[in-house]
Parts: sequence; structure tokens; C-alpha cells
Amino acid sequence: MPSHHHHLHAPLRPTASSSSSSTQSFTSKLLLLLTLLPLTLAALAFVLQWRGGVTDPTTRWAPPGSEKLFPGMDASPISAVSHSSHSDCVKLGRSASPSFPYYHDWKFDYGSNLKPKICITTSTSAGLEQILPWMFYHKVLGVTTFFLFVEGKAASPDVSKVLESIPGVKVIYRTRELEEKQAKSRIWNETWLSSFFYKPCNYELFVKQSLNMEMAIVMARDAGMDWILHLDTDELIHPAGAREYSLRQLLLDVPKNVDMVIFPNYESSVERDDIKEPFTEVSMFKRNYDHLPKDTYFGMYKDSTRGNPNYFLTYGNGKSAARIQDHLRPNGAHRWHNYMKTPNEIKLEEAAVLHYTYAKFSDLTSRRDRCGCKPTREDVKRCFMLEFDRSAFMIAATATEGEMMNWLIWKSLKADVAESEETVIIQGLRESGVFSSVIASAPSTVSKEKFLSTIDSSNSSRAVASESLPSRKLGRNRRNQATVRKVLSIDSAAFQEAAIPPLSPPAMDGDHFTMEA
Repeated sequence: MPSHHHHLHAPLRPTASSSSSSTQSFTSKLLLLLTLLPLTLAALAFVLQWRGGVTDPTTRWAPPGSEKLFPGMDASPISAVSHSSHSDCVKLGRSASPSFPYYHDWKFDYGSNLKPKICITTSTSAGLEQILPWMFYHKVLGVTTFFLFVEGKAASPDVSKVLESIPGVKVIYRTRELEEKQAKSRIWNETWLSSFFYKPCNYELFVKQSLNMEMAIVMARDAGMDWILHLDTDELIHPAGAREYSLRQLLLDVPKNVDMVIFPNYESSVERDDIKEPFTEVSMFKRNYDHLPKDTYFGMYKDSTRGNPNYFLTYGNGKSAARIQDHLRPNGAHRWHNYMKTPNEIKLEEAAVLHYTYAKFSDLTSRRDRCGCKPTREDVKRCFMLEFDRSAFMIAATATEGEMMNWLIWKSLKADVAESEETVIIQGLRESGVFSSVIASAPSTVSKEKFLSTIDSSNSSRAVASESLPSRKLGRNRRNQATVRKVLSIDSAAFQEAAIPPLSPPAMDGDHFTMEA
């Protein structure tokens, strides 16, 4: 019986073992499948994203169909191009490597840990069609705060309500209160700016810019900023030479002992007579004298100027960024200075300011319309600092529209220019709906809060003069790695006795070259 019992149950043992083994095998395969499936899907999604099969939210700033992504990145767009003795042409290159600090929200809320903190101040009368692309382009580069001194169209309710609704933007209106405060400012009662007082048009603008910069220094310090730049709304920073296409990264690499960084400017060249949006339609720029081999500049000077007063139509001495510190002051619209020391400055070899000057036909006529000068040689010298501006005003005041157009195109086109593909960022911002979103989200009414109340009148950069001093009105009524590669020069220049005005590059006088002092 035991034997029979043994034979009876013997076949049952292997059957149970087989069933258990089969269950374990199925479980193992299921776990393997569940593990591999998400990995496979993730790999497939990654391949589709970078081959264009799926829209990646991080690439939504790039225009549809663009394979260029963003310029700059791994190699410097300018330094990667060797200087040629045959041309001053350079392509502001691009890279397919997307090492770009993408930002997804149009509010650009960076957080408090972004260093260094950078602000831009400007004096403008432009509309939203110019201010918004200019502002958000620089937000993409890492600028956190904007101090906008507005008048004209920029101060109108439809424009200012939008500007005031944007995080990080402070709007300061040109009011009687503002003028009274500036009439008591330190620089208004000093001599270094006084040669520009009581003159119309460009001189008046230059004084306004300097006074506004003085106030912006105080606001920047109170806001905890590390760097401040003064730019016009027709200028874009091109931060070539940084490890990413970022002004923040560029300034982060600046040595701690440097007080001021100079960006040589590139000047746009008129390509067509129907330009409407210069930031996205203009792509050709003349490279600055400081970024050209001198034999190239001098050798091609006559061919490049084509009868103009200079190689550049307007200024050629760049713009600058200053480190926020005690006793900082402006030194005109192009430079900064310090009351207690001579600033230690560097001039960048790769980064530049792109200046979109006379890019539209309306740029020619607007100068005529906003300046109450007579079209005579004597009067235009009183109104404009640069010779081309004087000539442009004379043409705009005396010629027909057709004659003005032909004159501007002929005067502006050059044989040798630098080609820019900077427009990809602004095109991407526009196509992603950033500008329409900020306009749509603005309040229906504007509250003109005067930000002047935040200004500390005891700031070391601004001494309030005696209340008995008259308010001198403005207006036409009264007469580390980076250092070795990017730095052209480190100066401790002599103290500037006068404000630095817009200056042209070296010019040819007969067979000799001269530089403006």
C-alpha cells in the first residue's frame, strides 16, 4: 500500500513544480516587458523630438522648420571666423548645439538666484512694435530688469499700460516732477556735461539720457542689480564669446576687478526700401573698427564710405555695461564713470551691440519731424553731433520722398558688411505668441505710478543741490576664461573731464587717418 501510494502521487509532484516554474517565467517576462516598454517609448519620443516628429516645448522659440536653432553656443560666432585681409565681412554664425538657456513663460520669472542680475535703462518714445521685441530679446539673454524713461508714443496709455504690466519693468514718465528732481541732480550742476546744455535735438536727447542714467543707477542699486547697461531701443546686444548665448554668462565671466565692459557696435546696412521690422528683416551689419584688422579697414576705407562722412553713418564708439558700485555715474550715453576712481575697463573682442540705424525710411523723416531746426548748415550743427545726421536732416527737410529714398539707399549700402542671423530669437518670440500674450494680458486702464518715490535722494551718486537753485529746464526753448579670448584692452584711462559723446570711427583726411578725440 505504501508503494501504491507512492506511485499514485509520484506524477503529481513534477506537475506542481512545472506549474510554479511556468508562473515565475511569466512573471519575469511581464516585469521585463513593463521595464522595457517605457524605456522604448522614451527613446522613441527622444528620436522623434530631435528629428522633428514631435514638437518639443523647449524648442518652441525656434521658427517652424528652422534647423538653425540659436546662434552662438559652443564656439564664438565671431572669433570662429578668421580675420581676412580681403574683406571686413563676417557671418554672425550659428551652431546646432542647443546649449541655450530656454525660457518657457512669457513672464520670464527668473527667480532670485540668477546671477549676475542685469538691468537695462533706456530713454524712448517708441511704440510697442519696437519696444516689445527689443525687451523680450534681452530677457532671453538674461536681463531681469528694465528702467524705461518714456515720453511721446511710449508714454501714451495704450503703450504704457502694456509696459507697466510686464514683470521686471519700471516705467518712468517725463513729468514736471521728474524735471524738477533732475534740475537738482548732481550732474546737472557739474561741468562735465554742461557743454551739451541748452542745445536742441540730439544735444537735448544726450542730456536727458545722461540724467535718466543717473536716476537709473539709484534704482538699480535699490533693486539689487549687479550690472547696468544703457541701450537705445534700436540696439541689441550680441553676446558672442560666451559659453552660451547669454549676456548673463558673458558678464559672469568678467574678472571681479573690472568696473566697465565696452561693447563695440556694429551698424546695420539698408538692404531694401520697404523695411518694416528691422529686428527681423535686417541681416547685414558693418563690423566695428575695433573688430577689424587695421590694414583691412584702412585699405577699403574709400570704397566702403562711398562719399559718406565716415565708414559708419552714425556713432562708432560702442556702448558699455557698468558694475553697480558706490559713486558710479554716467559719462554720457555711451560710457560710465566713478567719482572716486578711474574705472578699470575692458573692451570685448567678440561681443558687440547691433545698431539698427536708419533701417527704415521713417527713421529719416522722424528726425526731421522731431527737431525744430532750420535746414541750414549753421543750424544743423547746433542740432546734431554727427555729420551724417546733419546731412540726413537736410535731405529730409528739402527733398521729395523719392529723392530721400534714393539718397538713403545709395548712402547706406556698403560693399563690405557683416551678415547677421540674429533674427531667429525675435522671430521665435513673435511666432510663439509672446508679444500678443503680453498685450492681451495688460489691464484695460493704466495707473501712472511715479517710480520717483523709490529714489533715495541721499545716494552717493546724486547730491541734491540747494532748493534755492533755479530749475533749469531741458528743451529747445532755452539756448576667466573669457578674459584672454574676449578682451582687446584693459585700460585705466585718465579721468574724463567731459562727457563722451557719440564718436565716429577713424576717418580719412586726404591720405591720412584721423580719430575724433
